[in-house]
Amino acid sequence: MAGLQVIGLDADDTLWHHERHYQATQSLFSDLLKDHVDPHHVEERLLAAERRNLAAYGFGIKGFTLSMLETAIEVTSGKVATATLKKILDAGRDMLFHPMELLPGVEQALVALHPHYRLVLITKGDLMDQEGKLARSGLGDWFHGVEVVSDKTPEIYTKVFLRHGAVPDHAVMVGNSIKSDILPALAAGAYAVHVPHELSWILDRAEAPAKSERFFTIKTLAELPSILQGL
Repeated sequence: MAGLQVIGLDADDTLWHHERHYQATQSLFSDLLKDHVDPHHVEERLLAAERRNLAAYGFGIKGFTLSMLETAIEVTSGKVATATLKKILDAGRDMLFHPMELLPGVEQALVALHPHYRLVLITKGDLMDQEGKLARSGLGDWFHGVEVVSDKTPEIYTKVFLRHGAVPDHAVMVGNSIKSDILPALAAGAYAVHVPHELSWILDRAEAPAKSERFFTIKTLAELPSILQGL
């Protein structure tokens, strides 16, 4: 990997915990509607709404909240109480300001890598939400650039890496999602480092790629500097 210039890092569940807040809110949502529909069924309906709405709302908390509201109206045939809708809105709003809890090894890795590479945060979701989380995390000063994208595809990774001064084969993408962070980065010609997280969104799951000289797996970001140095 001689000549490595740019390191792209995912945000949610790579730098800080995030999916746990979605799952807690989804549990609250199911409980709010338990008198109308079985919790398992409401989860299926919510997932269907999220899948259906991705093209319109994109990724992120605001789209998730709108999907919850839509599902509540659907599964109750429009009989959901206004008070319940308000609780759903409040739960979605609370997610936008949840405290940031960094994952192990994050600061250690950023401190070690910052002097030697161009670090770029590459994340999906709502711009204001992602910028807010980065500010609350206290990690902003370690990044040379921030890219909030509508989706993660080989074409988008190529454009981002080029915009920050590197062709894909001189760049690496680091993240917890095989589907979003690993497979499209490899397809673009970049290196990819997977940092698994214990929780994952069902619509963001995929099988790990076959063994590749460009693909690595680590337990925490603390291992990343040694992985790069050893290549």
